[in-house]
Amino acid sequence: MTATEEWKQWTEARTASVSAPHGQLALTGTHWLDSEPTGIPGLPGLWWASEGLVRVRAEAGDGIRVKGAETAVDGEAALRPDTMPGADLAELGERLLVPIEREGELALRVFDPDAARRAAFAGITVYPYAPEWAVQAVFTPFEADSSVTVPNADGRERPLAVTGQIAFALAGEPHTLTVSRAGRQLSGVISDTTSGSETYRFRFITLPEPDADGHTVLDLNRAYLPPCAFSDHFICPFPPPGNRLTIAVEAGEKQVLSR
Repeated sequence: MTATEEWKQWTEARTASVSAPHGQLALTGTHWLDSEPTGIPGLPGLWWASEGLVRVRAEAGDGIRVKGAETAVDGEAALRPDTMPGADLAELGERLLVPIEREGELALRVFDPDAARRAAFAGITVYPYAPEWAVQAVFTPFEADSSVTVPNADGRERPLAVTGQIAFALAGEPHTLTVSRAGRQLSGVISDTTSGSETYRFRFITLPEPDADGHTVLDLNRAYLPPCAFSDHFICPFPPPGNRLTIAVEAGEKQVLSR
């Protein structure tokens, strides 16, 4: 395939992923849990956090079923969050219940295929593919991984792990961005002069694993919308200091389109 064909396939996969029955558009709530059992609006049973696990107390008639179990919860069950090996999922009819852990706090996410934003979704607007937005970059790791505190979409500030910087040029002008590790790849949170107007407030980028000399590729045609563009219940980090480009990046995803 040509680069344009590969990009088109990527855009189609993105649309399919966010609009899937339990995709990002289906998130209807992120419910932070305390140590005392309490109800969650719209869900049966009592929910709480204890010893690093999400716990639920319910009756069989409530219909909460841990994924993979043959019967519904009747009594108490403990669910491992997404940061633990063998993380658990639960189901309530067509709804998917996902335990998560962020900075030591536990929550339950509810994904509902009947979510209003999923029903109203009409696509993702994108800039046309342009090869000049795919450029060579050089990754320089920090002496030690660290973190910076940044605002999140839910109004709270949280640490964002950062690994190093990439250096690259656009239209002959040098730029740098602070990035994190995402497995073997690199990831970053960026904004530019289109952010908040022509495009969403900020966007995410992913770069291939750097080679032994730090060489990788920054393809801004694949700058993509963060999960919080699709649901208000995600807690996406804002760009760290220095990651606002002073140019208009007219490449990648722009906005969520609704009917």
